[in-house]
Amino acid sequence: MKFTLQVEDPHSKARAGLIETDHGVIQTPIFMPVGTAGTVKAVHQRELKEDVKAQIILGNTYHLYLRPGLGILEKAGGLHAFNGWDKPILTDSGGYQVYSLAGTGRKINEEGVVFKSHIDGGVHTFTPENVMDIQRTIGADIIMAFDECTPYPCEFTYARKSMEMTHRWLTRCCRRFDATEPRYGHSQTLFPIVQGSVYKDLRRQSAEFIASAGREGNAIGGLSVGEPAEIMYELTEVVCDILPKDKPRYLMGVGTPANILECISLGVDMFDCVMPTRNARNGMIFTTEGIVNIRNEKWRDDMSPIDAGLGGYVSTFYSKAYLRHLVKSGEMLGAQIASIHNLTFYLWLVNSARKKIIDGTFASWKREMEKKLNQRL
Repeated sequence: MKFTLQVEDPHSKARAGLIETDHGVIQTPIFMPVGTAGTVKAVHQRELKEDVKAQIILGNTYHLYLRPGLGILEKAGGLHAFNGWDKPILTDSGGYQVYSLAGTGRKINEEGVVFKSHIDGGVHTFTPENVMDIQRTIGADIIMAFDECTPYPCEFTYARKSMEMTHRWLTRCCRRFDATEPRYGHSQTLFPIVQGSVYKDLRRQSAEFIASAGREGNAIGGLSVGEPAEIMYELTEVVCDILPKDKPRYLMGVGTPANILECISLGVDMFDCVMPTRNARNGMIFTTEGIVNIRNEKWRDDMSPIDAGLGGYVSTFYSKAYLRHLVKSGEMLGAQIASIHNLTFYLWLVNSARKKIIDGTFASWKREMEKKLNQRL
């Protein structure tokens, strides 16, 4: 993988760059649709390419390991061949899923994590070593180090011990990753993950340790887990100021459109979040003029397009009234249209940010966009 920093915004820390992988070039800043179990829910690969214009999608180690399982993925030739997506893929290591399994009998120790499958209750173990092997087998272009994502709130002592263990796990991840070969004829890249909960001194320590690992890119984890947005922004800025400028920075699990714009201005290059598709299935529609709750009665006979200013097939072809009818009726097509629209909006947002960074007008454009993004229509 190669990262080229192209332009830095003169009025903020926003940047535009290029990430080159064997499955294609990614223009940053970028939003990555989440395809947890090998699919972005309700969206065909053709629609991801042609309508959403996604450049990279995510898979998840925990979910793919359990189902369909590594044997199926290996027989297919990796996730790219299995799901038909021929652009870059990033896999989360499963650390967040381990965090979310708290209360189900999971056990975390120096060796790794013992957990029960949410599917059948079977007991499994993740270690830094086998998580590297699993992600190699899945075949992602970018794979994530195994870490512990601490909850919010979290006591300082626990946060420090967890961070230190995550750092030791990273050393083991790097050792295993470097001792194994890429799969399926394409290169694979390892990103370490910054932790440290909401404590600035821990975040600084972690960012310095992660930077010292010298990998091709770096991720910021453990945020967007319930802490106030102001704390997330403050810690993101602290970490971005330490992580090397010549490598991409990935803020995991963030977030709302407003979150993304603010964090772009702080120096983040890559984002993912389930929000555009999850909220779509519940009737929340992000538009260029504000947020629409399509279930509201006011849209019952509104024959205007979902978002005429966005462009794209579903956003301009279907009316708000029709989408409301589908969502209220529980029709699958409603979830599909809303998901494609919201993802199209998110990709439009980061692509517009990139253009504004390049032409030097990002800061003023961001101020105007923020007024609209927070508006409930």
